[in-house]
Amino acid sequence: MAPTLSHGDRLFCSYGGGRVRAGSIVVARHPLRQDLFVVKRAVERRPDGWWLLSDNSRVEGDSRDFGPVPDDLVLGRVLLRISPRPSWLAPAGWLERLLTRVPYGLARRFGAFRRVRAEL
Repeated sequence: MAPTLSHGDRLFCSYGGGRVRAGSIVVARHPLRQDLFVVKRAVERRPDGWWLLSDNSRVEGDSRDFGPVPDDLVLGRVLLRISPRPSWLAPAGWLERLLTRVPYGLARRFGAFRRVRAEL
């Protein structure tokens, strides 16, 4: 997903996939390897599911290889990206800690939050 996302970025996602629109960045299970999560851009809705593409056209591993992704494999939409802070911003770690600690009531309201690694 470079240049939009980089390795090490943390993503805040809305699980459920209900509000996915064309142009949204989504987290989905790979249709052929369902133990693998992928982060791709939802380009268009097709009868079989969402057509997902990487922002980098030279990278393989998107709908050009495996076709449309069924709705039940689209787990959610990316709402926020947090980049790793450069070393000169180390004192600003309080902001990252604030954003990664979600109150329990909020977590229950929006479903379980999970930390997963995904292929970009």
